[in-house]
Amino acid sequence: MSLNIVMMATGEFALPGFKALIASEHNVCALITQPDRVNPRKKIHPHPLKEYAVEQGIPVLQPESINSPESIKKLQSLRPDVVMVGAYGQILSAEVIDVPTKGTYNLHASLLPRHRGAAPIQYAIWKGDKKTGVTIFRIEPKLDAGPMIVKRETKILPDETSGQLHDRLAIVGAEAILEAVQLIDSDQAVPLLQDDSLATKSPKISKAQGEINWKLSPSEIDCHIRAMQPWPNPFTFLHRKDKKPERILILKVTPSASPSVNTNSQPGSIIAAHKDSLIVQTGEGPLSIELIQKAGKKAMTAQEYLRGHSLSEEDYFGSPS
Repeated sequence: MSLNIVMMATGEFALPGFKALIASEHNVCALITQPDRVNPRKKIHPHPLKEYAVEQGIPVLQPESINSPESIKKLQSLRPDVVMVGAYGQILSAEVIDVPTKGTYNLHASLLPRHRGAAPIQYAIWKGDKKTGVTIFRIEPKLDAGPMIVKRETKILPDETSGQLHDRLAIVGAEAILEAVQLIDSDQAVPLLQDDSLATKSPKISKAQGEINWKLSPSEIDCHIRAMQPWPNPFTFLHRKDKKPERILILKVTPSASPSVNTNSQPGSIIAAHKDSLIVQTGEGPLSIELIQKAGKKAMTAQEYLRGHSLSEEDYFGSPS
């Protein structure tokens, strides 16, 4: 027996899972995705899921609101057994959730109930988690709080950025989707209720949250820098005497074994800048900058940067004012 499945997704996180469903014995009868978006240059943003659906002959629906009466009627006409949601971008009404005969399920990029919300991958790295994973749960009106049927766990690698973890979890998510639909198809899915007392939130990240807080510890700054890549990118401002503050991206750091040469240094102070290293004081000790990027330039190592830029211990990193 095979299931009639509607995929409801927009972000690239769902692409491996979408491909896996199409390649399975189940019938993917439609992709429901967000309308095409136009960038400031009047060009349509690339849409890998839509492109793959068209290539595979899968019907594509792009309603402005999935919750409109017209959209619900169209969804009903597809007669889905299951709706599988992954990074879709719209909140589903109870009427939409109730359409498929065997349930509406969501692929979420965390080990629920930890990191409910829009940015679970970034928060997992930002908060210093040692492990994360994906969860398939049955959607209920409360955000990311429905009963779980599949969990897959993986370690967060020491140097991993959010972008790298995103791509790795997308593959794990595809495996979880296939496991989930097999369990649903055979009526062997065993829903596990989430413990709301263990829930944490991971709301959407803003551009301003990319700014580095040098008052934190080296490990906290490292987690923040990795979490903010590739968006909104971890930034700070370089302050040099008689010059305007310059916005700089700091893309990789490591705790420094070198002791602070000035125990009274303020967080963000440059405590060493020579051909071998660029070391900055934090709230709890020195931190070595490994990779740095100026606006409009390519990323470079600290050594490469210092060959073209003379810094002194009077210079510092911090907010623009």
